[in-house]
Amino acid sequence: MRASTAKILHQELAGKGYLGHYQRVKMALAPLRRGLPLDEPRERPPSPRDAARWIITNPLRHGPQTAERLRRLLDHCPELHRTHELVRQFAAMLDNRDATPLPAWLDHLTNSGLPLAGIATALREDRHPVAQGITSPYNSGVNEGRITDVKLQKRIMAGRAGVPLLRHQVVLVARLRRRSADQPTTPSKGPPDTEIRSP
Repeated sequence: MRASTAKILHQELAGKGYLGHYQRVKMALAPLRRGLPLDEPRERPPSPRDAARWIITNPLRHGPQTAERLRRLLDHCPELHRTHELVRQFAAMLDNRDATPLPAWLDHLTNSGLPLAGIATALREDRHPVAQGITSPYNSGVNEGRITDVKLQKRIMAGRAGVPLLRHQVVLVARLRRRSADQPTTPSKGPPDTEIRSP
C-alpha cells in the first residue's frame, strides 16, 4: 500500500466528515503495508463502578455480552469471585425473605479475607434488625429514593433555582419513576387480557 493510496483514502474520509490528520490514516494502514493483519479493537477494561454494578445485578438481567465480561472478570480475580458469591447468597436471602442462612453467611463473610469482612461485625451487632429487614416486605427504599432525587436536583441546580422550580423538578422525577414502575418489565406469555367494560 503506497503513500498515494493513503492520501486518496484520507481525502475520501475527509469528504465524509473525517477531521483527523493524514498521518493517522497513514499509521493505521502501516500494518497492511508490511503484510500484517490489522489490530483487533481492544476491549476497555471495566471500571470499578462497572464491576460493582455487574456483581450486584441479578444474573438473569445481564445481557450476553455483560455476562461474558463478568465471567472473564471473575475468572481473572479470585477476590471478586468470592465477593460475587457472597453478594448472590445475600440476594437469595432477600429474594426468599428468609434470614435463616444469615448466621452462616456472616461466618463466611468473616472468614473470606475480603475487605468487606469488617461489615460482618456491624451486621452481627444489628443482627435482629437486619433479619427483620430481610424477612419483612416493607422497606424505606421509596423514601431513600425521593431523598436522593432531592439531593440530585439540588446539586444540578447548584443554588441557581428557587424553591418553586426545585419542587417542580422533584415532582416531575417522581412522576417519571412512578410511570416507569407501573410498566411491566417482561412481556406476558399468555393471551392478551381482555378489557371488561361496564355497559
